[in-house]
Amino acid sequence: MASCFVTAIGTDVGKTYVACALVAAARRRALAVRACKPVVTGLDLDDLAACAASDPGRLLAALGEPCEAVQIAAIAPWIFRDPVSPDIAAAREGRTIDIDAVIAFVRAAAAGAHEGLAIVEGIGGVLVPLHDADTVGDVIEAANIPAVLVAATYLGSLSHTFTACESLAARDIDVRAIAVSESPGAPVSLAEACGVIERYVRVPVVPFARNDGAANERAADELLKYFLD
Repeated sequence: MASCFVTAIGTDVGKTYVACALVAAARRRALAVRACKPVVTGLDLDDLAACAASDPGRLLAALGEPCEAVQIAAIAPWIFRDPVSPDIAAAREGRTIDIDAVIAFVRAAAAGAHEGLAIVEGIGGVLVPLHDADTVGDVIEAANIPAVLVAATYLGSLSHTFTACESLAARDIDVRAIAVSESPGAPVSLAEACGVIERYVRVPVVPFARNDGAANERAADELLKYFLD
């Protein structure tokens, strides 16, 4: 059994892209693969078009499964309409996120992979609040599964990357690799960003180039091996 928690330095940096790339890489190796994104904001299950374009919808597409409300709810049990942090989105609906239930869901997803691979995609960055003082990082720590940190190349991303690394290290989370997703219009090249990150971290750094499908397939194959070996 292998598992991977996909977290990131922030929102909209490429978590879902990397998670889907890992699903595709696992399927190319004929591995049984499961994927989920327990907490989602900014989604209305009544809008099927939006569901298909959503993060869980994209995960289902990568898995080759139909994108319907019941399938989305199965891999994303905590869905909120407003596109804000989960704690605020839940409060606006008069709800709370049971952190123990989220942890249990993540553990069950990892345990259910059997001889294949379970991929869990987080929401936002490492320290996104879920309820009270609980964050995504606390879920990863409690679930005790290895992680990949998705970084970026936008201006300021290097500091965000090293801050996230320190936060993960403080929780003794097993970060197997950093996937650097190229940001549009960044003043720093993907190679330059990866070079700087490699000087500061002791885990593999895997570049994901923008609009280069063939290169990204190779990158996903490389990233996958850090969770199977």
